[in-house]
Amino acid sequence: MNGVADMDLPQYLYTFACREEELELCRMEQRALFGREACPGGWLASSRLLEPGRSPFIRQRLFVRKRASSLEELVACAEGWSMEGRTFKLRYVPTAENGFDYGACRQIERKVGAVIRGKAEMRQPETVLGVTDTDGGGWLLGELADNPAVWLAHQNKPQSYSTALSTRVARPLVNIALPWPDRELAGKTLLDPCCGMGTVLIEALSMGATASGSDVNPLAVQGARVNLAYFGYSDVVKLCDIAHAEGAYDAVIADLPYNLCSKSPRDEQLAILRHAAGLSGRIVLVTTEAEELDELVAAACLLVEDSCRIPKGKLVRRVLLCRLSHTPQPKIS
Repeated sequence: MNGVADMDLPQYLYTFACREEELELCRMEQRALFGREACPGGWLASSRLLEPGRSPFIRQRLFVRKRASSLEELVACAEGWSMEGRTFKLRYVPTAENGFDYGACRQIERKVGAVIRGKAEMRQPETVLGVTDTDGGGWLLGELADNPAVWLAHQNKPQSYSTALSTRVARPLVNIALPWPDRELAGKTLLDPCCGMGTVLIEALSMGATASGSDVNPLAVQGARVNLAYFGYSDVVKLCDIAHAEGAYDAVIADLPYNLCSKSPRDEQLAILRHAAGLSGRIVLVTTEAEELDELVAAACLLVEDSCRIPKGKLVRRVLLCRLSHTPQPKIS
């Protein structure tokens, strides 16, 4: 299934961009958040409202107000559209399938912008509008929102280590674990029982979720607390094994101890999975052990709902979205 959906208004169009090594993770996140992948042109239409900063792979979100089958029809449709006293700027939104050069893009902006009622302001507009054409979706016009890239600031942590998850990986993992729309995310709970330096926790907290973590490594717990405090978050980390974790969570993200720094025995990993299954019916696992992990997941009575690979040099991580067979899943609307 591609990014084309029922384009009846109201509708949002999201554009995406990622590196080659992030492509599988990007598509898995799209399937979790939207129920399908973006089309080959790198865009996806949906009635689901998400802030662009929710994912590092979302470039922009267009709130579609006008739609037409051609540029001429769109100009006619937009004629007289009032900004109600607000200043505006119109930008052409590129996708992988609309190959206009710079001059053609500016010409489209001038042609559409000329019929909109309002004062154009290039530097500090009160409203930013976007116009684009899509294969199968027609010409679209509406309010445009850029991704503020809030995770970039989280890359500069006081404490870190070389094999830790990057923020560009951790944020999609949180979205895969908690795919609810923004308005529902504040009430969702997440546990990271192998939290390391707290990368996943920081991304989850920055989205508004309620997150907590633990680790058996005192140095990791200390580092996570320093990082959380640095970004203004409370201490939500405990020094303990997952076996001592209690409560019920909407999701668990477990970056299993592995290879370069520590490789936990099979029995220990199985214990982590079984305890995780007792805490939540929705579990995201991260590991480098491919075949062994499949056996462990089956032994823990979990079902694999989706998966992807994340290569980083010679290291290849594998991400599995698992659930208990009787657990109801989030509704994608």
